[in-house]
Amino acid sequence: MKGKMVSLQEKLKAFLGHRWLVFVCGMWELSFAGTAYMFGSISPVIKASMGYNQKQVSLLILAKDLGDNVGLLAGKISEVSPTWVVMLVGIIQNVVGYGFVWLIVTHRFPALPLWALCVFICLGQNGATYYNTAALVSCVRSFPESRGPVVGILKGYIGLSGAIWTQIIAMINAPDQASIIFIIAVGPAMVSCALIFIIRPVQGYKQARASDSSGFMFIYSICLILASYIMGVLLVQNMLLLDQSIITLFGVILIILILLPIIVPILLVFSSKPKSPVEETLLEHESCSGAGHVEHEKPPKLAALPLSEGPREIVQFEAKDKTNHKNGPQRGEDYNLTQALVNADFWIMFFSLVMGSGSGLTVINNIGQMCQSLGDNNVNVYISVISISNFLGRVAGGYFSEVIVRNFGYPRLVALAVVQAVMALGLFYYSLGLVGQVYVLAISNGFGYGAHWSIALAATSELFGLKSFGTLLNFLTMANPVGSLFLSGFVASTIYDYYAEQQANHGNDELLVCKGNICFSVTCGILATVCIFATALSLILVHRTRMFYAQLYGKF
Repeated sequence: MKGKMVSLQEKLKAFLGHRWLVFVCGMWELSFAGTAYMFGSISPVIKASMGYNQKQVSLLILAKDLGDNVGLLAGKISEVSPTWVVMLVGIIQNVVGYGFVWLIVTHRFPALPLWALCVFICLGQNGATYYNTAALVSCVRSFPESRGPVVGILKGYIGLSGAIWTQIIAMINAPDQASIIFIIAVGPAMVSCALIFIIRPVQGYKQARASDSSGFMFIYSICLILASYIMGVLLVQNMLLLDQSIITLFGVILIILILLPIIVPILLVFSSKPKSPVEETLLEHESCSGAGHVEHEKPPKLAALPLSEGPREIVQFEAKDKTNHKNGPQRGEDYNLTQALVNADFWIMFFSLVMGSGSGLTVINNIGQMCQSLGDNNVNVYISVISISNFLGRVAGGYFSEVIVRNFGYPRLVALAVVQAVMALGLFYYSLGLVGQVYVLAISNGFGYGAHWSIALAATSELFGLKSFGTLLNFLTMANPVGSLFLSGFVASTIYDYYAEQQANHGNDELLVCKGNICFSVTCGILATVCIFATALSLILVHRTRMFYAQLYGKF
């Protein structure tokens, strides 16, 4: 009996320190961290309570976007502090920022000027960058040999969080829209508090097993089921008037699906038999040789390298690219932000993201007006299609880019070039005004936009190392507001207003509302051209890094 108790304690200790538990908890955290997708639900109550006009609401949206995309401080803190500190800062910002917004909107706190509300919204939303950084950095460092699937799944879950929160809010039957602000203030913080000491990097070869592929396939299956389930529930809710008990049942099933991945670490720890030292050595050797990061014969300088260093340090010795800078880090080594900012590869990737993800975000931000211009009232359906496509794009982008690098040794950015070309085709389709143009645009650009962030971030960790990964990923994320500011704030809005003014002058109508395919067909044609340029930049980076990836994954 005593031996069994000791064995159970050892199993429990192994479970709490298992990297698959870290990964699953990272999925849970990000499932509730994407509060930016909920802003459309709270902006009407803020507008009504504070008496704002649409221009003032636009300033709040800008503050939200800045908070959600500018996470350099989170990245810097992740470099010098343990993960729990990063999460704690995010929790404080989340609660304080959105907490004050709730107090002001519900008049529990004296009314403050618009700029103060912008600051609080920016502060509250910026908390999400800390959750994002903590989960991504911890999981990528824990799974250095599976970056594509890890980044894709994590980014996919944060893309689904808006739909998840929508179902949970419907399940608890929130009394009013203002209460949603309170939920946004405390909900993600409560989840992060529960996981704050579990999410952290877990390194070491002893945790890599052949069963990892089965674990990823199980989680991929859960992802597909979850996406299909949410899409089905949204369609049913749009078509039928449901009883509260049915809505509650839908919410309970959703929570069960979110919790299901915990089966993977439970099975790996509690159903596995103890290994002898000889078996541990063999498994360790197998996992190292199977990871694709090392060659069969290691150079002598690797002999003294501690196993806890992980595959990334081995890559630095074995996959150095002599074509890169002689005086600075080479591809695969650890860059800091300053070194990355003087590296051509980094800027090529950044501008490819500005043009590619910026085009996708422009479509997402204007899908409502596109439907309005075409007289289509199914806006909620298209938003749901974009949300699910975004999720699938993030998951599929990570999976297929991993297949490309592991099976063929091609650069990961090949996958990015492909999705950017697909986005260009979808945009051209809309500009031609063909049948089902909004569906084609929603699926192609939702999928493509999502795939950008799983492919590019995984490639960043390979090309520029893991030491400053948190800072680098947050810098690249700024491509979102940069691209959207120009393509949506300048190009799309200028063209829309031009045709709206023409129609108003022709019809003597003072209301600037554009009708017809022309409102966005020119914009989509321009965005398609921009995506083609993004594809060209991605292919340039593919050409520049092809030898590095051939060495990195042993495919010559």
